[in-house]
Amino acid sequence: MTILQAIVMAVLQGVTELFPISSLGHAVILPRLLGWTIDQKAPDFLPYLVVMHLGTAIALFLYFWRDWIAFLGSAVSAADERARVNRRVFALVVLATIPAVIVGFAFEKKLAEAFGSPPVAAFFLIANGFVLYFGDRIGAAADGVLGQFNWKGALAVGVAQCFALIPGFSRSGLTIAAGVVAGLRHEDSARFSFLMATPIILGATVLEAPKLLHSGATLGGPAIVSGVVAGVVAYASLAFLMRYLHRHEFEAMRPFSLYCATAGLLSLAVMAAKTFL
Repeated sequence: MTILQAIVMAVLQGVTELFPISSLGHAVILPRLLGWTIDQKAPDFLPYLVVMHLGTAIALFLYFWRDWIAFLGSAVSAADERARVNRRVFALVVLATIPAVIVGFAFEKKLAEAFGSPPVAAFFLIANGFVLYFGDRIGAAADGVLGQFNWKGALAVGVAQCFALIPGFSRSGLTIAAGVVAGLRHEDSARFSFLMATPIILGATVLEAPKLLHSGATLGGPAIVSGVVAGVVAYASLAFLMRYLHRHEFEAMRPFSLYCATAGLLSLAVMAAKTFL
């Protein structure tokens, strides 16, 4: 992987990991459209992947640091109302994380192999657009706040997250849509989604680290640059998205829905043209 490819893919990761438009789907489709051949077994690929996800996890921690400090403080503070709410929200985050951990351990490799081709990823990117659109329609009257969320809604969001293991489906998109359908406002649903994402992304990084040490790979320039770029872009993307959701509650997912459907259809058309022309 060249340093230019690493930077482009890091920018793509920083935007699409947090926007509801599927980072995995874009990572599968874009190299095919650009004619890039990226060898995932190359010595420099694993360090690039680990550092890039670490940068994204750090961006999430930095943006939501007040929430994590509040969760930690609620474990030792007096039993006041705010501490009880924080403990309850943290418990819901843990509950919602469990399904994806179980499914990821059991089926992640099989799902990637089964659905990881660019045309299939483009198809599911279109399906992701439909999920965002109908999630908005079904949850149009949602006005719940995170402190009022219940375990059934949290579990539904956790189950929705499992489908993001399929390239083309967005983790943030599915979980935000599920939260809205379960009664949360878009902003609160996104906050819950990203609090869930932090341990998931960090956990994936930790799991890859032993492989990195075992292989004897080193952190080259492309890996370090990709981590920094992914982290900076992820933080900026997150700040923009949360501000956007704060200001646009009604049909907030519609622009992302239209983008996914359009990008998926155009990708299929370009790939078909390259195949038959």
